[in-house]
Amino acid sequence: MSTEKKLAVEKFDRNMAVKNVDETEMKWFSADDEPLRLTGFYFRKKGGLFRRFDLDDNLPPAVNGLAWHTAGGQLSFISNTKVVRLKVTLGHESLMDHCTKIGSSGFDIYMGKPGGKQYFCGSSRIKVNSDSYEVDVFKCERAEMREFTVNFPLYCGVDSFEIGFEADAEIKAPTPWKCDKPVVVYGTSITQGGCANRPGMAYTNIISRRLNRPFFNFGFSGSGRGEPYVFEQLAKVENPAMFILDYEANANTGIWTTLSEGIDILRAKHPDTPIMVVSKFHFNREYVETGSLTARAPSAEKSWKFQRAEVSRRRRAGDKNITFVYGGWKNEEDWTEFTVDGVHATDLGFYMFAKMLTPKIAKVLEK
Repeated sequence: MSTEKKLAVEKFDRNMAVKNVDETEMKWFSADDEPLRLTGFYFRKKGGLFRRFDLDDNLPPAVNGLAWHTAGGQLSFISNTKVVRLKVTLGHESLMDHCTKIGSSGFDIYMGKPGGKQYFCGSSRIKVNSDSYEVDVFKCERAEMREFTVNFPLYCGVDSFEIGFEADAEIKAPTPWKCDKPVVVYGTSITQGGCANRPGMAYTNIISRRLNRPFFNFGFSGSGRGEPYVFEQLAKVENPAMFILDYEANANTGIWTTLSEGIDILRAKHPDTPIMVVSKFHFNREYVETGSLTARAPSAEKSWKFQRAEVSRRRRAGDKNITFVYGGWKNEEDWTEFTVDGVHATDLGFYMFAKMLTPKIAKVLEK
């Protein structure tokens, strides 16, 4: 008896099928149109390219390329629309075997008040091979004023973007940030959001929702190596609330030579801004190597202790605005379930990492 090699599941489960948009009359806005609030693209000029750094040949080539990826981009507003529709053309797409299309190339939308009261309510379900699409991310039969945040793709560039509302809908500015000084996070693929199922589950987006503060995601997959020129670009961010350095997983032992210089570069322009150094969490191969849920592999043990020692040295020298956070799992017996491939986090992994980091970041910011 022959069997089909490809089974179209959507034939049997209508919830698995990609839905087409209807003929609802829409009015369209760009990401720059008032009263919408776009954040996450510090270096972008109004109407410009969606990039996390300026196009700059002096950047490491990988960072210059990955800066097209829109990780951390957010668009917020209040509206009584019953439909929120996106019209998007993608660019610089990354199709990966261990990441969903929605996570790498899609958008998701949250509804509710900021500060821990926002809840996921939709995402851009699109065909796998689509690089241009029009899709409803929110639809409801009841019209009432609601607050929304749309999260941009984690591993993809966005060449063009429009957001549509019902023709008669009212649009208002979102609730102001608790503080509009940005939290600047520098790191690796894990920082960038690999491999969250959808953009809102990257840990920077989770913490941004909980604390109602803008986060700038400067995670560069495989390329968070601590180069001095990259630190110089990070230092250009004016009036930041704090810097978070989470790049050990890419730098490995190279962090021993880059961390001190990188902090010096930040301190030259931001002498009093809080800096938090976060070591990497456990990778599953550490359990394979040690047979222990708490012991670290020798290289990881040396690296996190080096980072702690560097922070301690600076604090003894008078810098009281620098802190170290151990990123490994101490009391989470199920941490081996937190990744998709032993390294990159699932939504569960990001949730747990954000749960651990949020109160530590909040404590620094509240000072």
